[in-house]
Amino acid sequence: MGFLSVIRRWALRDKMPIREIARRTGLSRNTIKKYLREDAVEPRFKTPSRPSKLDPYADRLSAWLLAQTRKSRKERRNVKLMYEDLVKLGYDGSYERVAAFARAWRADRHRAELTTGRGTFVPLVFQPGEAFQFDWSEDWATIGGERVKLQVAHTKLSHSRAFIVRAYPLQTHEMLFDAHWHAFRVFGGVPGRGIYDNMKTAVDRVGRGKQRDVNARFQSMASHYVFEPEFCNPAAGWEKGQVEKNVRDARNRLWQVMPVFKDLRELNQWIEDRCIALWSETSHRELPGSIADAWEAEKPVLMALPPAFDGFVEHSKRVSPTCLITFERNRYSVPASFANRPVSLRVYPERLVIAAEGQTVCTHDRIIDRSHRKPGRVIYDWCHYLAVIQRKPGALRNGAPFTEMPDIFRRLQNHMLRKDGGDREMVDILSLVLHHDESAVLRAVELALEAGVPTKTHILNLLHRLIDPKQTDHPEIDPPDALALETAPKANVDRYDDLRQAGGKRNAS
Repeated sequence: MGFLSVIRRWALRDKMPIREIARRTGLSRNTIKKYLREDAVEPRFKTPSRPSKLDPYADRLSAWLLAQTRKSRKERRNVKLMYEDLVKLGYDGSYERVAAFARAWRADRHRAELTTGRGTFVPLVFQPGEAFQFDWSEDWATIGGERVKLQVAHTKLSHSRAFIVRAYPLQTHEMLFDAHWHAFRVFGGVPGRGIYDNMKTAVDRVGRGKQRDVNARFQSMASHYVFEPEFCNPAAGWEKGQVEKNVRDARNRLWQVMPVFKDLRELNQWIEDRCIALWSETSHRELPGSIADAWEAEKPVLMALPPAFDGFVEHSKRVSPTCLITFERNRYSVPASFANRPVSLRVYPERLVIAAEGQTVCTHDRIIDRSHRKPGRVIYDWCHYLAVIQRKPGALRNGAPFTEMPDIFRRLQNHMLRKDGGDREMVDILSLVLHHDESAVLRAVELALEAGVPTKTHILNLLHRLIDPKQTDHPEIDPPDALALETAPKANVDRYDDLRQAGGKRNAS
């Protein structure tokens, strides 16, 4: 550029002849005239296109390079391995030419991404009730004095920007279904479309383009709430940028100012109340007023909320001889009549339902403990083992399930087991809960213990009085004076002797 500047100065400012400039520079007069005619300020050199030994293999090498970009970093093959594959196909050029081609290909791809890929975006606009966006995140909270990592579900209406956040221990199907129900409940209806990333609880396989193998259970949930699921391209989180931003904003608005809670239910109630309050405090970026104002305008357009989707995940289990099934390292009891038989386990976010033969057998509160350092827990329902101890009453004394009986039954057991046959009598009393309300049986046992007569006969008598629908405490009647007795009856047992010897005959006693 300095050389061209000297030529231009000599010719334009000093008015030096072309011949003299050519003599001084050693360039031809035609070259100097070309530079001055084109008004060039820097030299340009045209590289002639020359055929390369790599040209017949360029398309194949480009396809290989593109395929490597879709793999994880640890699975990608380097250029040297590709060069060796090209040699096997007949390429007899140098490795440096292949490496230069790969560098140029990556530079062109990077330039394209900056212009039409990640570097540029198209602003999106959504009509009222058209769509919502959903995403998961991981955050921490203090629950019951312990810092716990939670999986947080974020749901946001694309038009009004109303959002709801709910925390769960896991990102499983039942948690996903429960998050949708609570989101639609708070929003007051269901939009027409849901925008997701390719989460495993919704997509079984990602195909080419927009082809997806949608999970059957997730599709059932979408059909129940009558919305159309739509999935983003892989690694394209900006396609649901509203909820992605909500994940970031929630950390400042919610998690960093969150108090301590005693359980997860109290935490979720606080989050829900806080989210609704933020609607009124946050102005809408595109519409006049706050997010709450935009939501009020969008709410009538949403589809009416149907009943909650029965969002359980079903597992087939076989009951052990000890009347237990195993789930997530914990064991739960099942009625003894189903021992050694297959049952269906229906998993909900907060409870487990065991079903068999089309009927619900029992229900347990779900125990979720993510610490693998602790041993699994065993959750008993002592009523499930009554059929066993009716045949084996001796198992009552040291039976593990019966350590969780109510305190009244434990006190009665201490009295019963002191006498002969007390274990059998205690089993008969416990079996009363199979036919009567447990609270009534407990009350009868409590009355018997207070009276100091803790026997089976007395407890049965008290129980029948408690459950008898007949009224025994009749009101007192004040008879009129006309009905008063003239001769009061006498308590004289000699009258019975007179009846036995009436008529001079002795009657049978």
